[in-house]
Amino acid sequence: MAVTVKASLGKTKYYTEVTAGENTIITDEPIDKGGQNKGFNPLEILATSLASCTAATLRMYIERKEWDVDNINVEVELENYPLTKRAVFKRDISFEGILDDEQLKRLHTIADACPVHKILTNDIEILTKFS
Repeated sequence: MAVTVKASLGKTKYYTEVTAGENTIITDEPIDKGGQNKGFNPLEILATSLASCTAATLRMYIERKEWDVDNINVEVELENYPLTKRAVFKRDISFEGILDDEQLKRLHTIADACPVHKILTNDIEILTKFS
């Protein structure tokens, strides 16, 4: 399944409108980096992708199993180490509901099956063209 997004950046420093179909989000850089802090920065968007995909994947599974979970909380911290070409995602998942140890163990496996997690842990290739 292909996904297409378009980012448009005019003369306002780092303020970028990103569209996917009929949806739009704003990205920006913090004030200390010359932006206006009017939206998530690109690394926050990357971490957001993992957090939101994890939560949605877990919700789908929990609903299918009809488990009693009111809320799923996924916090992702992304640390980027450009000098070593390494990035570390720390994902903390908690639930508001009643789950036993076996259910939690199964949900750990399901979290790792989220599509964004799979993409980030597989080979990634970026093909670029100028038009």
